[in-house]
Formats: sequence, structure tokens, C-alpha cells
Amino acid sequence: MFGINGTEMVILVVVALVVIGPKRLPEYAQKLRDFVRQMRRMAEGAKDSVRRDFGDDFKDVDWQKLDPRQYDPRRIVREALVEEDAAIRESKRQERASEELSSAESSGAALSTETDTGATPTREKSPIERFQAQIDQRDRSAAAPFDPEAT
Repeated sequence: MFGINGTEMVILVVVALVVIGPKRLPEYAQKLRDFVRQMRRMAEGAKDSVRRDFGDDFKDVDWQKLDPRQYDPRRIVREALVEEDAAIRESKRQERASEELSSAESSGAALSTETDTGATPTREKSPIERFQAQIDQRDRSAAAPFDPEAT
């Protein structure tokens, strides 16, 4: 509570006893009790007014999901990039399928002659496949590149 541990709380109570004194201590304790009760009543009243104002629509709301402390900007960016990559891949996959379909329809005879000669049609490599080929061609005896400013 307020970043105060047990020993600090005991020290604060002792200091309060010394500063306030034994004569005025019951009066201040009663004021503290009344203040805490009043805050509890105000909090309950606020909850009731919110329930009344919003009705049953907000009864099933998961308030934990709306807690701003749970938002991690890195995770949000990562998820957005993954969704964007998936959408790009899906659109490219659809483009390729439509291109293959249109090329198969327009050059049906050309494909039949290629299969007769034994030649297989080549497809364009994806960026991941090109990167993997570069990694496979890399000289393994050399040290890996190092960037001291990278985090």
C-alpha cells in the first residue's frame, strides 16, 4: 500500500503518536475512521450509479482486458506486423493462383509441349527461399557479422 512496508508503517505510527500526542489521538483516529467510511460509501455510490446509467449492457464486460497496464507496445506492433504479413502473403497467393489459372487457360498447348520435352516450368522463389539460399551459400569459416550498437 503506497509503497510502504511493515517497518516503515510502524515508524510512521510511532511518529504520529509522538506528534499528535495521547490526548488528541482518539479524536484523529475517529476522523480517520469516518473518512475511510465516507470514501467507501462514495465508491459504492459511484458503482451503483454506473450500473444504473449503463444498465445490463456492461454487466458482462471484462474490465481486466481494458486495463492499460496490460498494453505492451512491442506486442501490439509485432501483432500488427504479423497480421500485415499474413494479409500480404494471402494476397500474393491469390495473385499467383489467378495468374497460374489464366496462364494455364491461355497456353494450354504450350504446357502440353513442355511436358512432352521433359522441361518443367519454373516458379519464382519467395523472399524467404531466396534468403535461405543466401544463408546456404555463405562462407561458414568466416565470423558472423557483429554490430556493437544493436540492442
